[in-house]
Amino acid sequence: MKTKDAIESLSALASEARLSVFRLLIKRGPEGYTPSVLAARLDIPAPTLSFHLRELARAELIASRREGRNLFYSPNLTRMNALVGYLTDNCCSLASEACDADCRPVSAAAQRKRA
Repeated sequence: MKTKDAIESLSALASEARLSVFRLLIKRGPEGYTPSVLAARLDIPAPTLSFHLRELARAELIASRREGRNLFYSPNLTRMNALVGYLTDNCCSLASEACDADCRPVSAAAQRKRA
């Protein structure tokens, strides 16, 4: 991932509403949700949600697909993983001590197990 792409992705996520939409879509996975389900689950008015979906799509963090009359939005997991990789790629590369274990992204489930 290029720096410009990372900035675009991070900028798209720098909104409470868009971050909430993205996190909900991540939980759902490739199945995705229709805009009406997203609006209901997140209590976001349809026009506002449409704006946020457009921004996330512009940053390539989500994708849409049509099934019959329904439009579904789902996360672009490749882009998400590329962003996480970009952020952690050089972790501790200039450190005087090894910190490899600390550099690996930890899932929320693993964090809960540690607590």
